Amino acid sequence: MFVPCLIRSGAEAGRPVATLGHPLVDVYLEFVAGRSRVNTLWATAYDLKAFFEAVDKDPVEVTTQDVFGFVIDQRGGPDRKVIRFADGEAGLALSTIRRRLSSVSGFYSYLVVRGDVDKNPVPRGIPTRRGGDPSVRQAPLVRAPRRLPKILEADEVNRLCVAVRTARDRAMIDAMMLGGLRRCEVLGLRLEDLDAAQHRLFVVDGKGGHQRYVPISKRFFTNVGAYLDSERPDDSDSDRVFVVLKGPNRGRPLSANGLDDLMRKARGRAGLDHASCHELRHTCFTRLREAGMALEAIQALAGHRSIESTRIYLHLGDGWLADEYAKVGDALAAQTLPSAAGHGSAT
Repeated sequence: MFVPCLIRSGAEAGRPVATLGHPLVDVYLEFVAGRSRVNTLWATAYDLKAFFEAVDKDPVEVTTQDVFGFVIDQRGGPDRKVIRFADGEAGLALSTIRRRLSSVSGFYSYLVVRGDVDKNPVPRGIPTRRGGDPSVRQAPLVRAPRRLPKILEADEVNRLCVAVRTARDRAMIDAMMLGGLRRCEVLGLRLEDLDAAQHRLFVVDGKGGHQRYVPISKRFFTNVGAYLDSERPDDSDSDRVFVVLKGPNRGRPLSANGLDDLMRKARGRAGLDHASCHELRHTCFTRLREAGMALEAIQALAGHRSIESTRIYLHLGDGWLADEYAKVGDALAAQTLPSAAGHGSAT
């Protein structure tokens, strides 16, 4: 019987290795490590571990029925005892289950190509009607609702900026709020990536390994300049822009946990119950869209491969949507609905 046991190693040496203790799974993880970034490898390994722990079968024995059972298990099972505080739903979030199924499907697609199994047990979807080609119209196996992310109001951004205590922290907030950088992109900035003359940043390792130039306000460079002049340790040999200012790790690159911790403390001082790094990114693109920036330009700034990922800012920009509706809403009402004054009451 296959009992998955996740072992991670080699990330520090640049050769990440993840194994679960089964030859087919481990050779697939080796394949993933060779074509993807390390975070993708870890996520895939965790997803496969969760799947095979729940299914409790050898990979070549898994059926579509087992996959359906896995979905039920991840939602908390028939008793639904586990309830999430965030939305009142049971079990794991549907988006998490969908991601895990994607990892499992990728694994079995790999095995099909190799000839280890005849077919992928993870169905692409469920037919929505009888007759015809079932591949034409299919409902997703797991339909995760698309929720709008939170953004910050102008007053909340101001309170957060006042609450941070260093020019370094203000510069990092500017990078997310004014340039829309992801947390990992802020932490990955190198000194050579700053182009003060052109007022832009070079993101050398964005999501999916894609590179891009990001124009950004002069205010960012003002705060970066103050940080480099008076706060950054002189003996730091790191090429990263943002480093730890004090303590045993002084001068070393700031970590994701370090950035999250300083954001948490700043939120507390500002009296905010939300203001994550990603919310600053969402706020940036929402405000740019409200100000009239073209959706295609926001797509390029955000580093989105598909414009579908950018369309969410049409919905976040409530003011823009209201203005667009106001242009035609009254005319539509006049054309389609009779005036209430033209109707007498029934007797």
